[in-house]
Amino acid sequence: MGEATIKQQIDKLVEGIHNKDLDALKRIYATDVVSFDVEPPLQHVGVEAKLKNWTRVFTFFQEVSYEVRDLTLIVDEHLAIGHCFGRLSGTLRNGTSTDGMWVRGTFCFRKIDGSWLIVHDQASVPFDMATGRGVTDLEP
Repeated sequence: MGEATIKQQIDKLVEGIHNKDLDALKRIYATDVVSFDVEPPLQHVGVEAKLKNWTRVFTFFQEVSYEVRDLTLIVDEHLAIGHCFGRLSGTLRNGTSTDGMWVRGTFCFRKIDGSWLIVHDQASVPFDMATGRGVTDLEP
């Protein structure tokens, strides 16, 4: 039952992003979430900081979607960990369509007052050791 509930939370995350619904997204994160996102700084602490990240994303996109592939979950009584590949894509404000890039995503959920909430997430891209630059053209 826990795994199905976690998958529902991931589905709500995807739907919240597609609808640009900050209130729906806020209900998925713990108030003290720590996020290691692809943009600086190294960490974003608290749900308001996480929502600011999504607000920045939503200002770039006229229409936005998020795709999750190869989600793998390990669920215990009070803690769940998942990893997947994720891709943000859509139509930018200037009308340009973009397929986005695939990132590696990790989610840590904790059962808080009966609800599974994201307490930590991380999005990352591999980097080329010779150049020090992120590699953003890989496909899962």
